[in-house]
Amino acid sequence: MSTAPTPLLASSNGLQLAYDRFGDPGGQPLLLIMGLGTQMIAWDEAFCGQLADRGYHVIRFDNRDIGQSTHLSTAAVPDVGKLLMQALGGQPIDPASVPYTLADMALDTVGLLDALGIQDAHIVGASMGGAIAQEVAMRYPRRVRTLVSIMSTSGAPDLPPPQPEAMQVLMTPTPPDRAGYLARAQKVAKILRPGSYPEEEARDMERAERAFERGLNPAGYVRQLAGILASGSRRERLGAVRTPTLVIHGEDDPLVPVECGRDVARHVPGARMLTIPRMGHALPRAAWPAIVDAITEHAVWTE
Repeated sequence: MSTAPTPLLASSNGLQLAYDRFGDPGGQPLLLIMGLGTQMIAWDEAFCGQLADRGYHVIRFDNRDIGQSTHLSTAAVPDVGKLLMQALGGQPIDPASVPYTLADMALDTVGLLDALGIQDAHIVGASMGGAIAQEVAMRYPRRVRTLVSIMSTSGAPDLPPPQPEAMQVLMTPTPPDRAGYLARAQKVAKILRPGSYPEEEARDMERAERAFERGLNPAGYVRQLAGILASGSRRERLGAVRTPTLVIHGEDDPLVPVECGRDVARHVPGARMLTIPRMGHALPRAAWPAIVDAITEHAVWTE
């Protein structure tokens, strides 16, 4: 089993981003971007190790405002309830009304590549990370060898919304105390990972404890969610993507329904789609073989 490397810090876009790496630094770089309010350790060390064993130089990092990367503690905390009502009502949100958007987070990603001396990389993003990866491919196409968008969306307003329980999870504040945070984390895991996964359930507490020990930033979660809402739809712009693209989505995703992934695949020219039975909005170990195979088969050398 792969162990977690010692986190490092890189200067990017005026911030400090915490990151670590797996595998041979001379291998093809493969950058993993995690989702809303979720630290880089959600890319399990063993999962990263499996990718590294295929010859890739695997890099994961904490997005801004989460984990051990810079917390924008002086930035405003938006009213996401109000923003969500605007978005659901089809009203555009002024990007200037929020501290940052997905475009800023895409620039963070490119800045990390710059700091590491990497010209281009295979980019893999999950959930919000998939949306950031899409933005990188659209705004900085020369920096992306291949794109993998996992359990993500185009952000188009006419797509199916989250199931009610998942929506409630999305909008529930993160408790700052240890007991409250651990209880919420276990509840969230059960809702987003529907079905029976005893092996995953046995590890939920350990994962939550690791995240708590690394450091919480509830306000950062709110700012990230506001940034997603203010970024609007990417559907029309996805048509300009020429990067080889793979979309992976769980058939039972309660937060970002599978139709959202299909929408991304339909609008990126030449994109391929892989749906995984029984998978929700999570990366359970049972799905790793299919996901790792799909990523590595897609991430061909693109010199």
